Amino acid sequence: MKKNLISVIILALVLANLILTAILTFSVLPQSKKANELIAKVCSAIDLDLQGGGYAAQELDVDLDKVVNYALNGGEKMTINLTAGEDGVKHYAMVQVTLGLNSEHEDYKTYGSEEQLADKESMLQDIVQTVVGSHTSEDLLGDKESIRQEILEAIRKRYESNFVISVSYTVSVQ
Repeated sequence: MKKNLISVIILALVLANLILTAILTFSVLPQSKKANELIAKVCSAIDLDLQGGGYAAQELDVDLDKVVNYALNGGEKMTINLTAGEDGVKHYAMVQVTLGLNSEHEDYKTYGSEEQLADKESMLQDIVQTVVGSHTSEDLLGDKESIRQEILEAIRKRYESNFVISVSYTVSVQ
């Protein structure tokens, strides 16, 4: 008799749990959807990027005639030690980097002149060396776009601006 009574109590509790879960689902989900829509509207109104990512996440459409190229290290290749790969051998890369700058951006007047970029050249080279040096030779040759984005994001973060719109590089690994 006791086993049968316990089974009935368990069945009643399971049904109560099912009913409360259904009520919770139908009352909470519509409200959370409305809250998400409100958050999305507020973010779009103040022009925030919901995906995070800072300056690098912003896609910039700039006319080609407004892009000014600046070659780091005078167009010469930089030698950068790479992280050892799966083979355990230390490699190094010869990298030539060119920055694409938006000449119409308000920060270009502050940071983008030849003299100002030349003054900050060692800082820019350090950013490139840090990003490239943290990768293996396989990464450097295989996933160029993500490394390009890493360099771009690091430079934008350092300048706290997105007047640098692109990074291009050529690389040879030894």
